Amino acid sequence: MVTSSHEASHRIFQERPELLAPVFQILGVPLPARAAIDVLTPDTTEIKPLERRVDSVLRVEPPDGDGFLLAIEAQGRRDPDKASSWTYYLGYLGAKHRLPVLLLVVCQDQATARWAAGPFRSGYGDWTSISVHPLVLGPGNVPLITDPAEAARNLAMAAFSAVTHGTHPEAPAILEALATALGTAGGESASYYSEFLEIGLGDTPARDIWRKLMAVGSYFPGRGTLVEETYLKGKAEGLADAVLRVLAARGVVVPEETARRISDSDDPDELTGWLARASVATDIAELFPDA
Repeated sequence: MVTSSHEASHRIFQERPELLAPVFQILGVPLPARAAIDVLTPDTTEIKPLERRVDSVLRVEPPDGDGFLLAIEAQGRRDPDKASSWTYYLGYLGAKHRLPVLLLVVCQDQATARWAAGPFRSGYGDWTSISVHPLVLGPGNVPLITDPAEAARNLAMAAFSAVTHGTHPEAPAILEALATALGTAGGESASYYSEFLEIGLGDTPARDIWRKLMAVGSYFPGRGTLVEETYLKGKAEGLADAVLRVLAARGVVVPEETARRISDSDDPDELTGWLARASVATDIAELFPDA
């Protein structure tokens, strides 16, 4: 099923093509300098009753020489049907445009990313007729951008980092860095990335944190302003909610007294530590090792 977070994971490449340069550097694939990038139709339907559609297709053309196509798929989980679909997409697009085709799969969890790397082989017995080797972006190779200065240098990569690591314990720090960077960028960029993150983070605790940051973000930290106090209170509430939701998702039983202790905390650093431990905890005692 196509979701809003699924759409955001691939549409950012259409709307912010400057993201391709750092992404190709991560993947170890050379990207031609000063290449022109065009968005092509993702429709790969040949027979009307059977509709096939790639998430996004870009044509990358260097100023001299032949270019290539980049087919981009956002993948939220393992899907046994994707091997045949991806093989078809690559064959059809290559034949239609007479260009080499690369497949890039964007994943928001490491297990799906490992699966998506393939290779996916098609053939009979021990004989392989076709082998598909996707390029994969996921939590394992997309950098964690927690420095506001680094985020400001490449807003597209910082936003993509936030979406890819939406369930990571460092998600609050990534979102803070991006919010601070957007405070200096302003204008259309701030509006675009604010909406992009709200969509791209989907139904995760990180989305609640992001909405609070956008509502009452402070760009003068440490000054004790009313806005900053409101921001810190909202941040603590968002982190507390994230801790409880992560524990619930992991099946950890939380006594009422412990839940109250988490909800009443107003220390973002303490809550961030609890959130990191909650992501790997199997028992509530693991949340408070000092106790």
